[in-house]
Amino acid sequence: MVEFGLDTFGDVTVDEHGQKLPYAQVIRNVVEQAVLAERVGVDGFGLGEHHRDDFAVSAPEIVLAAIAARTERIRLGTAVTVLSSDDPVRVFERFATLDAVSHGRAEIILGRGSFTESFPLFGFDLHDYERLFEEKADLMVKLLDEGPVSWAGTVRPPLKDQQVYPKTESGRIRTWIGVGGSPESVVRAARHGLPLVLAIIGGEPVRFAPYVELYQRALEEFEQPSQPVAAHCPGFVAETDEEAVETLWPHARTMLNRIGRERGWPPLSRDRFENDIRDGAWHVGSPETVARKVAHTIKHLGIQRFDLKYSAGTLPHDKMLTAIELYGTKVIPRVKELLAEA
Repeated sequence: MVEFGLDTFGDVTVDEHGQKLPYAQVIRNVVEQAVLAERVGVDGFGLGEHHRDDFAVSAPEIVLAAIAARTERIRLGTAVTVLSSDDPVRVFERFATLDAVSHGRAEIILGRGSFTESFPLFGFDLHDYERLFEEKADLMVKLLDEGPVSWAGTVRPPLKDQQVYPKTESGRIRTWIGVGGSPESVVRAARHGLPLVLAIIGGEPVRFAPYVELYQRALEEFEQPSQPVAAHCPGFVAETDEEAVETLWPHARTMLNRIGRERGWPPLSRDRFENDIRDGAWHVGSPETVARKVAHTIKHLGIQRFDLKYSAGTLPHDKMLTAIELYGTKVIPRVKELLAEA
């Protein structure tokens, strides 16, 4: 069985006049998007954590709790929780609480994040980038067992037979590790025995197949049980291929050019954008086009979950609602048909 999810970073969007919406409205819109996602049959909904002006969600657990109050079935998680600049004990407490109010639907994707604003914001040194995540991931794994925790490291005070509350009804919060293509991160996930999420945000998805193979080998070498693998990919669905590309292009260009200026990338050209849709990470087009690409990604990577990151920069709320409805009512059923035919 393959699970199908939707992810968003709560991108600050624009109204019909091209004016940016207030952060509060963006967050309320995200809640509405999640409610619709459940209604059309999506399995999971993930919120990214960011601390910058182009994203509205810095406290995803609170938004997920609001979604939990209006939904009954859909799984609620992060994409990702930036563990390096957080405290694992507080992360566990917040998600155990979310798990309670959602009747066991909480899940976590732990990651280092692709942005670094949280490090100076919370007083962490980027020189400690690797050590912060390694030590905190080690502590987080111990906390997930929900027993007495003893741990010592260099990035926070030690714990000695410490209980952390609340406990969950199931005894464990479903927790993944998200990676962006580092072999060391893939092996780390396997060593901890946690499921793996591949953040495929550039390049052809099939090129990540060696990471799936590495993860499976590492699980065996560490004598860990088999775990699912997921892929997180950007995309957008409209009624036709042309409409999807024309609608998405100006908003994706705004987002990617801003990030590019920060990181020294050249401006995004229309040709490169369309090439990324045709052969790269973007899953964009009509329901049939997107379904075929999603099925191709799932089959060639051998993954058990596919998450579409449906928001893109200033893409308006109503366009995202349409994309969510098409994803749930047309793309997912068609992908299941294509996978059954294989």
